[in-house]
Amino acid sequence: MIGFWILIFILSLILLVKGADWFVESSEKIALALKISPFIVGVTIVAVGTSFPELASSIAAVLKGETEVVVATVVGSNIANILLIVGLSAIAARVLVVRRSLIDLDAPLLVSSVVLFSFIIWDGAVVFWEGILLSLGFLTFFLYTLFQRREEIITPELVEILPEGITIKILPSRVERRREKIKNERTERIKTETIFFLLLGILGLIVGSNYAIESMNKIGNFFKIPSSLIAALALAIGTSLPETLVSVRAALKKKYEMALGNIFGSNVFNLLLITGVCALIHPLIVDSLILSVCLPFLLLTTFIFVISGISRRIYIWEGMMYCLIYLLFVLKLFKVV
Repeated sequence: MIGFWILIFILSLILLVKGADWFVESSEKIALALKISPFIVGVTIVAVGTSFPELASSIAAVLKGETEVVVATVVGSNIANILLIVGLSAIAARVLVVRRSLIDLDAPLLVSSVVLFSFIIWDGAVVFWEGILLSLGFLTFFLYTLFQRREEIITPELVEILPEGITIKILPSRVERRREKIKNERTERIKTETIFFLLLGILGLIVGSNYAIESMNKIGNFFKIPSSLIAALALAIGTSLPETLVSVRAALKKKYEMALGNIFGSNVFNLLLITGVCALIHPLIVDSLILSVCLPFLLLTTFIFVISGISRRIYIWEGMMYCLIYLLFVLKLFKVV
């Protein structure tokens, strides 16, 4: 029977990720057909699309009364985003080049979000007014990004000079490349096929998130481990796996910004909006395991990520260190060390 629920968990993750893809792609086409600015589409639908699986599973957990899963999923996903995506990408590429704007603009916003989130969950709960505060924090981040990025000119290829005087070519991030693509596409009428895949994506998110939480409970009960631990590991890795594969492939092709571009925005979205929205639905409980193990690792990984980025390059040895830190994180969760 446990094998059946493990299979259901894996299938639900696949459905979650695929449903998010269908939803994002269909929403883009509909928005463009309605004459909505490609820039607005880029900084809204496209930019947060990779976090839809986490959002759907978190809302499903709240509706099922498993509120401790929300913070566990958010923190686990953010740790996996940094340590696995950046770590494996740096190992694959041997060196990752970080664009200056990510450090000058996005890094302070990420750090501020982590600090605010940590302060709010410190007492072991996230209540309604704290959900409002987190949501307002995301609104501030979104408006800042909206007006800051509006003036940026997206070109097919960017050239920057490192402090040592070495000239490098940096390709735009996944979000920027997608935004440029939809900017150049001819606006068409909304097709029946687009509506179909939009509804299919929504259905995939609903069904996938529902069975992901249900199977997590069954697996946790069988092995006598808390659902928050499964959420911080299996659910977080599962929802981040497609993005990890994309980033590693991009790093191998020296498309550095595609490998790193969405980590900052995705992590801020997870911390502020997912936690904030779920807290508005129902007060959230923060598991003691999250406070004692996951939160310190979140602070540590964010600090290391920013410090690594300041030098504008992340080397292979740093990537190996990231992966070793994630291994230590897993061992800590299971109380092996």
